[in-house]
Amino acid sequence: MNGAAKGAIVGGVFLAMAGGTAYGVYALVGDAGDSGGTAGGTSVQAAKGSGPVGEKDAAATAKAFLAAWAAGDGRAAAELTNNVAAAESAVGGFRNTAYVSKAVITPGTPAGTTMPFKVAAEVTYEGVTKPLVYDSKLTVVRGLTSGRPLVDWQPSIIHPQLGQNETLRAGEPANPPVKAVDRNGEELTAEKYPSLRPVLDQLRATYGSKTGGAPGAELWIEPAAGGSSARRTLLTLVEGRPSTLKTYLDATVQAAAEQAVARYPQASVVAVKPSNGHILAIANHRADGYDAAMTGNRAPGSTMKIVTAAMLLNRGLVAADKPAECTKEAVWGGRTFHNLKNFELPGATFATSFAKSCNTAFIKPIDGVRDDAALSKEAKEVFGIGLDWKTGIKSTDGRVPTATGAEEAAAYIGQGQITMNPLNVASITATARTGVFRQPLLVSPDLDGRTIATTERRMKPGVQQQLVSMMRLTAAGGTAAEAMASVGGDKGGKTGSAEVDGAGSPDSWFTGFGGDVAAAAMVEGGGHGGDAAGPIVAAVLSAR
Repeated sequence: MNGAAKGAIVGGVFLAMAGGTAYGVYALVGDAGDSGGTAGGTSVQAAKGSGPVGEKDAAATAKAFLAAWAAGDGRAAAELTNNVAAAESAVGGFRNTAYVSKAVITPGTPAGTTMPFKVAAEVTYEGVTKPLVYDSKLTVVRGLTSGRPLVDWQPSIIHPQLGQNETLRAGEPANPPVKAVDRNGEELTAEKYPSLRPVLDQLRATYGSKTGGAPGAELWIEPAAGGSSARRTLLTLVEGRPSTLKTYLDATVQAAAEQAVARYPQASVVAVKPSNGHILAIANHRADGYDAAMTGNRAPGSTMKIVTAAMLLNRGLVAADKPAECTKEAVWGGRTFHNLKNFELPGATFATSFAKSCNTAFIKPIDGVRDDAALSKEAKEVFGIGLDWKTGIKSTDGRVPTATGAEEAAAYIGQGQITMNPLNVASITATARTGVFRQPLLVSPDLDGRTIATTERRMKPGVQQQLVSMMRLTAAGGTAAEAMASVGGDKGGKTGSAEVDGAGSPDSWFTGFGGDVAAAAMVEGGGHGGDAAGPIVAAVLSAR
């Protein structure tokens, strides 16, 4: 591209509209008539004060800020905020790095000290102009030192998708676009599968330069240096030539996952194929856009009992068909543990205690384990938890640290210091299903030669058979029965409810298998595992 043309936006204008009447018309670059960034040449100087900002002062400050922004005067706009340096950089970047050549900023109706507004902009790069329209808002607060009404600076004022230390940039991206396809060759787009937007951005960043193609030109959000978020494309100015990248996702399962999580706020789900570890679906429905499905770290509740049961079975401390003491409560390390609503199961087998999710039946055998690291070893050596999985995109390993006393007992039932995400728990179920850990994969390791994690030992056949039989019992007549009723064929499940400090309701966890698909879901604050996470997993398994 011709670099000399990139900054050629002289003559573009910003307009700030109030009630349909322009109160500022300025040339963005090179206008001799620039009035210095104030609204219509009139400076707005709000009075000092104390206490909450009044609505009248808030509206005046908000409109003055928008007028200065519309004039392209970063300094004048910044002086009306409580973070001058950050605001000046962002407003200047709107013109200089995002290449916004024209904008109409229209204030809406204030709500207290918050002013909504609409931006109808044009981005011009290399002689190509495309529209960019969005809604945003700002809030006015009292300056801590000045006492004046000031815009409470947030990057989202410039664009609602901007996070802390993120910037808008336009130009030729570092990596060409990729056309991601599922295992059967069907194209996967963010428009059709919204949960995949961050996944597709990561795939492009990682593999775009490895699979050919040409970059084109775009407007994008540049993530903060060292941050965990991925680069996000907002607007395509010049279509690049994409290369095709095959993933292991399944479009049918992904569609079911998208629809299922949409029913609950703060919901996430992952599905994997036990026979090879391929990831079939990743979906999140969260207001914060966080990929909790792959990178979350929350206590998994009783879904952890799959690992605990495997450890106890392996050591011969329990057997599926032998009695297990399921009392109302159990004491370990000076702490008393209870079952949900203090239920008890006199004379129940370990399989029944597993199916009914009896906490005390899992805590009472601790005395016979005689190894504080037993659960941690089982999780890592058999289930692969903590082996630094390289799935093809960013993912977080589960954490099962060695614990003693009451913390050890809490770990046995998925509380304490243990953290997981739906990817980890889906993999645990997949390992239980086959007896062999297969590291989850989103794309082939042949693309970049990355090393795939393997475990030190496989599950004993006798342990695996008992574990699967108990999960089948849970789905047939235990705590997972209602949620799994719609899933046909060979199936198994496990519920979980994880208490979180300060939360009004526990996190809802559920995991299950159906045929050669294993899935796990989590709904923050969703309550009992079968109530929210259960229907999500059932919907995904039914799509297989």
